Amino acid sequence: MNLGLINKNALVCGSTQGIGKATAMLLASEGAAVTLVARNEEKLKAVLEELPNEGQKHSYIVADFSNPAQLKEQLEASPLTYHILVNNTGGPAGGPVFTAEIAAFEKAFTQHLKCNHVLAQAVVPFMKEEGYGRIINIISTSVKQPLDGLGVSNTIRGAVANWSKTLANELGAHKITVNNVLPGATATERLTEIIKNKAAKTGKSLEEVAEIMKNASPAKRFAAPEEVANAVVFLASEKASFINGINVPVDGGRTKSL
Repeated sequence: MNLGLINKNALVCGSTQGIGKATAMLLASEGAAVTLVARNEEKLKAVLEELPNEGQKHSYIVADFSNPAQLKEQLEASPLTYHILVNNTGGPAGGPVFTAEIAAFEKAFTQHLKCNHVLAQAVVPFMKEEGYGRIINIISTSVKQPLDGLGVSNTIRGAVANWSKTLANELGAHKITVNNVLPGATATERLTEIIKNKAAKTGKSLEEVAEIMKNASPAKRFAAPEEVANAVVFLASEKASFINGINVPVDGGRTKSL
C-alpha cells in the first residue's frame, strides 16, 4: 500500500527510544522527512544517523517538555513546515492517585497537555495552508480503562484525550485529523520500570510480574514498539483521511471495553 508520505514532513516527539523511535524510523522508511524531538542531543544525533534516507532532509530539535515556553521558542526558531505531528512523552511515575502530590499532577499536565498544545499551535497554520494535517497523540489504554497503580497517568491521559477530541472537531474542516493511539503493554524502557515497581511492591520476581502482565492480554505477549508505530504511521497517511477524533487501542485485546 502506498501511504503517500513521500514529500511529507513529520515532527516526532520522544523519538530517541521506544515507540517514538520506532515511529520515526517507519515514517522515514515510507519517505517522510523526519524531525526528531527529545531532550538528549547525543541520543538524537545517534538516531538521526539510523534513520532510513532516500534523499530526505532529516533533522532534530533538542527540547525539554518540562518548559513549554522554551519549547515554543525552539519551535519558532525552526521551519514550521510539518504535515505530521506525533505527540509522545514518557509517562508519569506510578502510584495511587489518592497519595499523589499536587506537583506530580502539575508536572504531568505540563509535559503532556501543555506541550502538546504548544506543538499543535505551532504546526497547524502550515497544515491549514497545505490542506493536509495529521496530529497523532500516543497516550495509553487508560483512556478507556484506568490502570491500577497509575493514578496520575490515568488522570492526565484522560485530559489529553478530551483535548484531542475537541481539537479534532475544530480542525476537521481544514483536512486536519487528530487521533489517539493507545498502546497496551509494550516492550519499552517504560514497561521495564513498571515491572520493577510491581515486583518491588508485590515481592514477586520480575519474570513472574512480566508473565502476569502478558497473560492479561489475549495475545499473551507484549507488543513490539514497531507494532504500535504501524498504527501511528497509517493514521499519518493519506489513506486515513476520513479517520478523525478516535482512540485506537494497540494492546492485543487487553482493554475490556469496546
